[in-house]
Amino acid sequence: MSLEATLALPFFDDGHRRFAEELARWADATLPALPHDDVDAACRARVKALGEAGFLRTVVPAAHGGMHPRLDVRTLCLAREILAFRDGLSDFSFAMQGLGTASISLFGSDDLKQRYLPPVRDGKAIAAFALSEPEAGSDVSALATIAKADGATHVRLDGEKTWISNGGIADHYVVFARTGEAPGARGLSAFVVDAAAPGLSVAERIEVIAPHPLARLRFDGVRVPVADRLGKSGEGFKVAMATLDIFRSTVGAAALGFARRALHETVVRATSRKLFGAPLGDLQMTQAVIADSATEVDAAALLVYRAAWIKDQGAERVTSEAAMAKMYATEAAQRVIDRAVQLFGGQGVTKGVKVEELYREIRALRIYEGATEVQKIVIAREALKVQTAKTAAKPAQAAE
Repeated sequence: MSLEATLALPFFDDGHRRFAEELARWADATLPALPHDDVDAACRARVKALGEAGFLRTVVPAAHGGMHPRLDVRTLCLAREILAFRDGLSDFSFAMQGLGTASISLFGSDDLKQRYLPPVRDGKAIAAFALSEPEAGSDVSALATIAKADGATHVRLDGEKTWISNGGIADHYVVFARTGEAPGARGLSAFVVDAAAPGLSVAERIEVIAPHPLARLRFDGVRVPVADRLGKSGEGFKVAMATLDIFRSTVGAAALGFARRALHETVVRATSRKLFGAPLGDLQMTQAVIADSATEVDAAALLVYRAAWIKDQGAERVTSEAAMAKMYATEAAQRVIDRAVQLFGGQGVTKGVKVEELYREIRALRIYEGATEVQKIVIAREALKVQTAKTAAKPAQAAE
């Protein structure tokens, strides 16, 4: 099932189909000409191009010049799939504009929305989401960065964040810190912090196997107005989870884009490469590879767009659906891409060959925004919660 066939499913309306066609056409015409060598310059160029073309209108609500009244998860997923199919860094650049401002769209004051959303929409400012720390990744309750009151109108941030996407090139960060209203996750708050704020510095640029701008940030007495807090004091965990509830499905969509590209490369290779005097695709083992990969791509697409559709229908949370989509799509994409690399032989591990690039790009998606192991815990707990609720309801029904 191609993307075109997927779009024919009832998950989508004509607006989604027009958007997908426009973005694909623009991406094919524009992305090859953008810079690739310098990762910072490449990301800035992609954000600028996406903004100028109007595609970043998808990451802000209509009240601030966006495409939809509220963030439309199906549109975000389509954008990530289409961009990932063509260029991993373009997907990254698009996704971070959304992740770095969704918290503001959902919980920000009118002043914060007016200040930060339009520049991101236009590609004139770069956004980032600063949650992870050296000792707190999947376990958000372990965050150690502290926000202490500094007079009646400000707080002071002290601590470190790491693995921060767009770290070092962002214009603002959504930062989560401990404000101490309660133990663990209930004692966190979220703030919007300008990159130029005194005391905020880039402690380290982090190089990874698929070059993206990542950094470790240090906060040394950074003064932030209380008015720049997102939501109420102590609602930081709520802010983070509501944001990830939207964007977790889009990680699956990016993985789906990578997997579709790997399947495409596999089929092209199987029909063009000769082995023992016949096309590689004539071998039954090659056909088995294609069958397994095609099936996993379709299954991933259904899970991703089911989760997105449910959220867009007004569901407050899609905890289980988004976790399933993210877990399955990223793990399946790893398998699809690995098969493609194997089929390409020595070329599959040669720099500059697309499947080698995909092999490096996919690996991080199984970790960020909740590792696969964490998603399994989330899915299981949701299933157990449903059963527990049913069991508790039975005695009450019997008593009636």
